[in-house]
Amino acid sequence: MIPLGDRNPTRRPAVVTVLVILACAAVYFLVQPTPFSSTDADTTFNYRRGLVPVEVRTGEPLTPCELRPRVCGTTGADDAFFPGKNVYLALVASIFLHGSIVHLAGNMLFLWIFGNNVEDRLGRAAYPIFYLAAGLAASAAYVALNPSSTTPLVGASGAIAGVMGAYLVWFPRARVVTLVGFLPLPLPAWLMLVAWFVLQFFTSPGSGVAWVAHVAGFVFGVVAGLVLRDKGRPAPPPPPFFR
Repeated sequence: MIPLGDRNPTRRPAVVTVLVILACAAVYFLVQPTPFSSTDADTTFNYRRGLVPVEVRTGEPLTPCELRPRVCGTTGADDAFFPGKNVYLALVASIFLHGSIVHLAGNMLFLWIFGNNVEDRLGRAAYPIFYLAAGLAASAAYVALNPSSTTPLVGASGAIAGVMGAYLVWFPRARVVTLVGFLPLPLPAWLMLVAWFVLQFFTSPGSGVAWVAHVAGFVFGVVAGLVLRDKGRPAPPPPPFFR
């Protein structure tokens, strides 16, 4: 199910959403070695800048011993691959990294469709805080369930899932034109988003998709949407005055 657009006008331009999209694109094309480099260069960059769960658990950069236990006890096995890496800063940096151009394009499409309305509701000051909080909540859940994993986690999917969760709470009846198979259908937002959420639990284990982060980000967005459900809602008209 791929959203193509929604019928949900905003009151003001989505400046922050556009800036986040531009930032992710700039990082991918100007900072990351992809898409024109070798697989080894991509892997090295992801380990250097991405979120590695075991690093967050230990608070220290990854070592050869952790990556390949069979070398434990040998010379240099306890020396970090990237000794200067700030493993906690990687929690934030990983939200702006992507594994492929398809990964980037898909995430930015979802962010544009759902982010502009959530930004409009929250305002330009609160929206980036919400976005980063959703991304951190998604990453934290992934680390909690995979504390010994040495595989880097990159992508804005968890943060964007948080945006989608808030959209579900605030705009459940908005129409989202969704590509189902080859047929574009104007579905109510609640149907499209709930279906997307359920499908996360059927992700293939070998796909490399961190569906746990998606689920956690979405749940964070739903909870935040409920807590902030009156944020940005137009004030009711004053009661009529009778003499």
